[in-house]
Formats: sequence, C-alpha cells, structure tokens
Amino acid sequence: MNEYVVNILLASLWFLLIGGALGVALSFAAKFLKTKEDPRVEKVLDNLPSANCGGCGCAGCSAFAEKVVNGELSPTKCAVASHEAISAISEIMGIKEEKRIRMRAQVMCSGTHDHAKLKYEYEGIHDCFSAMKLAGGNKLCPNGCMGFGSCVEACKFDAITIINGTAAVDYNKCQACGACVTACPKGLISLIPFEAKYWVGCKCTEKGASTKTWCDVGCIGCKICEKNCETGAIKVKDNLAKIDYDLCNSCGKCFEVCPRHIIWSSEEHLAVKKEEPIKQTV
Repeated sequence: MNEYVVNILLASLWFLLIGGALGVALSFAAKFLKTKEDPRVEKVLDNLPSANCGGCGCAGCSAFAEKVVNGELSPTKCAVASHEAISAISEIMGIKEEKRIRMRAQVMCSGTHDHAKLKYEYEGIHDCFSAMKLAGGNKLCPNGCMGFGSCVEACKFDAITIINGTAAVDYNKCQACGACVTACPKGLISLIPFEAKYWVGCKCTEKGASTKTWCDVGCIGCKICEKNCETGAIKVKDNLAKIDYDLCNSCGKCFEVCPRHIIWSSEEHLAVKKEEPIKQTV
C-alpha cells in the first residue's frame, strides 16, 4: 500500500472520529441543555386557528403563542381567533378576558374603471409593486387602486377580489388579519369596525381641483360633511375627509350631503344577516 493511500485512509479515520465526537457532544447538549418550554405554549397554540397569517406581527401562530405566554402580547391580538378561543386562552393564562371589537378590511378607494382615469394601459407583471415602478402606477390619481391584486395574493382567506379594476372585500370571509393592509403599496386598505355603517372611499390628499381631473368621485376636501356632522366624527385634513369611529353615531348625515358621493354606506352590504357573500361595490 503506497503512502498516498495511507494518508487518505488516515484522514478519513480522523474525520470519522471528529464527527463521532461532535455527534456525542450535540446529543449531550440537546438532552441536558435543552430549555424547557412552558406547557401553556402548546395549550395556547391548540386554541389558535393555525392560519399563520402574520396579522399579529409574529412569524406564525407558534411565535404568537410564545409571546402570549411570556406576557408580551394579549390574546386579543389574534384577529382570526374566535371569541371562544380568546376565552379559552385567557383562562389558560389566568387573566381577565379583554373585550375585542370585530374589525374588517375596507378598501378606501372608489376609482373603478368607470370613474378613474388612466395614464396608460399597463401590460406588465400583474402585481401592484411591479406596476408602481412604472411612473407610480397606471392611474392618474397617485392614491388610486391599480387593481393588480397584491392584496388578493396576500389574503389567506380568499376575502378579496378585483371588481372593475379596484380591490373589493368580502365581509363574510374577512378575518381582519391585516395582511392586505401591509400588502398594498399605496396604503389604501384600512381596518375599521365591522359594524361601521359609513366610510370615505378615497385616500387622495391632493387639492380638489387636481382630484376632479383624475377621478369622477374622489374627495375634494369641500368640508360639507364636516360642517354637517353633529358629533365632530368626520374631519377634513390634507384635503381628505376621515371618520373617527369612536365619535361616529352612524346618523348618516355625511353620507346624505356629500356632493361627490364618496362616502359609502355599508348598511346593505354587511353580511351578518345575509346568506350570500357580500362584496364592497361602487
């Protein structure tokens, strides 16, 4: 046997010995140095929906369960969990159950193909982030929904569709996880109380004269809604009306007086008492 072969065999033997020693060391570490997991983590996880939607800000339900047990997050931060699940988790943690207001996602744009004007016909990648790279999107309104479905892709509950060039939310399916809010590059989707009867379907903050040239229904900041609101729930800031739902009493006065008809009513669209899924339409 020549020297070259002997060297190879010796090297292989050393690798086997070193690998074996490291394996024994890792086994020892796994057995004796393992951090014991709080048994409540598994119990909390069993009551979560396993959607892993990321709406709570965690990487998944397991990470959320750990933060709840560590006292870093409230069980109510899981928007997808049922009332029964929140009650069960609160009992596991030995804490008082917090009241949670049911929310829903709402697309704050009414710029469908019937109302909003285009800069150009986009034929690129069907993705909002890609479309944004080309002159800020194909809509003349800088705050107009492009309708290429990044929010649709982000929604794990099949709650969003594109209707006539604008995203629309199915209230029956929406779990208010917030994934669509994060996914919209223009920030056009907001979480509002599920029972909210009115919302302003616009996010344009440009001057009214410009908005009129871009969209037939965009908010022009005329303040007629603000002047007619008895509770001070709707204010115009940066040329855009916005509703404070803590103050709104759902009287509907803003809806009645808006000259642009940009304040929409969800009274006929709330899916609580309807069998068919209801979508936001304009």
